[in-house]
Amino acid sequence: MSLNSQLIFDSKIGKIKIVGSDSGIEEISLENAKGDSSKEIPFCLVEGRNQLEEYFKGERKEFDLKLNPKGTDFQNRVWAELLKIPFGQTTSYLKLSEKLGDVKAIRAVGGANGKNKIAIVIPCHRVIGSDGKLVGYAGGLWRKQWLLDHEKASFQMKMFF
Repeated sequence: MSLNSQLIFDSKIGKIKIVGSDSGIEEISLENAKGDSSKEIPFCLVEGRNQLEEYFKGERKEFDLKLNPKGTDFQNRVWAELLKIPFGQTTSYLKLSEKLGDVKAIRAVGGANGKNKIAIVIPCHRVIGSDGKLVGYAGGLWRKQWLLDHEKASFQMKMFF
């Protein structure tokens, strides 16, 4: 079992920390990105930074990264559904619950969404309230709004060219 390394870099929404090992990325966090990058950084972390930088430049809509999310079976099912939300679009917690086959699981879906440690790449920012309002985001609602605006602008720009 290899030890986790971290890579910290500046982005348009603040410092981002990517944590993982040769087994894959386990965390991309937008808060508490303190400290220094590890001396030895696995390729998947460097590739994660490169793809995120492309995303922030509006050059990337999909990620192709080696991920190693840590969660329960239910959380992993929710995160798999998050990966299906198209770039530049949103869904609600209720619709996610329906896709998972249990409309009563809306709170559990919200909880699993909140435990997603691989921000942006597993796009929990694309989940909003049924009323269209922004609710909950570990990186702060202003970052969630920024990400949604960024994707909407990039999506519209690509459609016209």
